Amino acid sequence: MHVANLFDRSVQAEPLRLRGITSGSTKEGIDPVDFVRTALIELAARADSATDTDVFRPLLVCYNPHEVHFIDELFAADVFWHEVSNGWQVRPMQIRRGELKRPNLESKRSWQLVRAVAEAFVEFSPPNVSLVMPTLSSPINIALNLFGDELLVDVLTDPDATIADLRTITDVIVECHRWFIRNVPPDVLQPIAAAGRFQPPGYGQICGCANQLVSPELYAEVFGPLDQEILRLYPNGGMIHLCGTHAQHIPAWRAMPELRSVQTNDRASEDVELYRDGLRDDQVLYVHLCNTVTEERAIAAAQQRPMVIVPSLKADP
Repeated sequence: MHVANLFDRSVQAEPLRLRGITSGSTKEGIDPVDFVRTALIELAARADSATDTDVFRPLLVCYNPHEVHFIDELFAADVFWHEVSNGWQVRPMQIRRGELKRPNLESKRSWQLVRAVAEAFVEFSPPNVSLVMPTLSSPINIALNLFGDELLVDVLTDPDATIADLRTITDVIVECHRWFIRNVPPDVLQPIAAAGRFQPPGYGQICGCANQLVSPELYAEVFGPLDQEILRLYPNGGMIHLCGTHAQHIPAWRAMPELRSVQTNDRASEDVELYRDGLRDDQVLYVHLCNTVTEERAIAAAQQRPMVIVPSLKADP
């Protein structure tokens, strides 16, 4: 069974198991051609793992500078490497709501590099390998990164200015998606974290992490339409990634025609039965297993729901 069968419902079968094989980097400075060449050599050395008959293991190349803060850095936020957490972090910008300026992407080194990596990948045209985009995230996630939790107050007390900033953020995210859509063949293009979120060609993705912090009413009025706008860029819509307590938004996501799959991990996976019962029949549920959600529980929850089960990526050899 192919993952596409779950989306078109052409095959009724047990859940598909997915754990892709990624070669990538989050470093700031690379040589794009050398990076792609080295990544492909690494994947070739692991290609035998991709023949696993029990788990779908697509081969993936990913250049993701600054990880979840990729868009933040484009806005000239103070993005820095944090030694203790061993990851990228950001300091909120000290600007008033409504004053966020749209950056000139052509002048941004990280944007130049991700484009050059994509162009090198297309030039190499490796068989059976997909290119993963950097973390383009979502308007609410980026706004919280840039402004801190004051955003959640500002959107209520100064909605016009805050929504203007959200508009600016969304426009930049859209511009990045459109570049990849125009310049990378759809059959090899995947959104971020495809090792556990691989979709058929023509599907996009948004990160819904911070939506756990807002009410269903605020999501439906402010943030949901921006998510829809991004997913509409793709011919088949796409996925939302969830990692917290988001079940209050299930009715909104059920009613969102562009949303074709929901991906849960960590705390969100504990609500697997709520997503099974609340989503549309044509929405595929991706479940990352965790301490409280075993494969047996996920399979029992699936019933007739199309489902992808993702074992712990930390166990990937």
